[in-house]
Amino acid sequence: MSQLPVEFVRLIVALMAVAAFVGLNGLVMVYLERKVAGHIQRRPGPFEVGPHGILQPVADALKLVGKQLFTPSGADKLLFWMAPILSFLPVLLLFLPIPFGPVLTGMEVNLGLLLILAFSGLNVLALCLAGWGSKNKWGLLGAARAVAQSVAYEIPLLLAVLAIAFQTGSLNLSEIVSGQGSWPWQWNLFVQPLAFIIFFVSALGETNRAPFDLPEAESELTAGFHTEYSGMGFGLFFLAEYANMIVVSSVAAALFLGGWKGPVFDGVWWFLAKVYILLLIMIWLRWTYPRVRFDQLLNINWKWLMPLALINLLATALITKLV
Repeated sequence: MSQLPVEFVRLIVALMAVAAFVGLNGLVMVYLERKVAGHIQRRPGPFEVGPHGILQPVADALKLVGKQLFTPSGADKLLFWMAPILSFLPVLLLFLPIPFGPVLTGMEVNLGLLLILAFSGLNVLALCLAGWGSKNKWGLLGAARAVAQSVAYEIPLLLAVLAIAFQTGSLNLSEIVSGQGSWPWQWNLFVQPLAFIIFFVSALGETNRAPFDLPEAESELTAGFHTEYSGMGFGLFFLAEYANMIVVSSVAAALFLGGWKGPVFDGVWWFLAKVYILLLIMIWLRWTYPRVRFDQLLNINWKWLMPLALINLLATALITKLV
């Protein structure tokens, strides 16, 4: 009984730290996204508010907080406002099993990977409610796309994760990180390069990042599922997207890149460096490749990622059994 209050307090502190990290990461990612886009397209990006525009994300956040919350005429008010909350709140739980450092884990869970995969599936329900509840044809089309895309890309992502689970014999992220060495050639990336590529491409599809941002597709659907949202209704979707990017990058770092281990002085700085390198690659891809058509998006999954993921999983299971 004496352990219960201690664990409860630790959980509350972990959730508060995660919430602060998600908010700060949102500001950092907005600045990085705009600056990387600016340099790729040979323009300065935000440059006026603060040195090199560093205070622009803060100004944008204050603007969002100050905007009026508006419910469209004819919309289902309960579903409409439940959607952004349902999109954002479960994300906080996804950070708890992630090992940011040797002793920096919110909650040690033997089935941590399973917890992340289970709760991450709630985001597609939130997008569906947003499009359906707003009574907007563009929102409904965006929601339909989000459901089809998420259901499709969850499967190869899961198969890539299972390949690592079969290899390591664990679903605990801390144990998976501990099983890897400090040097790059000792990471799972060099044992499972195909699984890493499948995971990363599927993660782009799961987080609705370009070139797979079909649920939003501004040139076709105005803004897709969040067309009718303003103020912090839109802000919660915005934060949830960046938080989900952090989650998939963190899981990739733990599964394939040695987590918090590095050639010199293991620690949280290695983990964050790997996570933000993956995030920069995501941003780079967004501003490099054009958006694919919806049939191309599904063909990439069903004709390429799924067969390759199955072959990789069967090969991993066979080698693991023989060894």
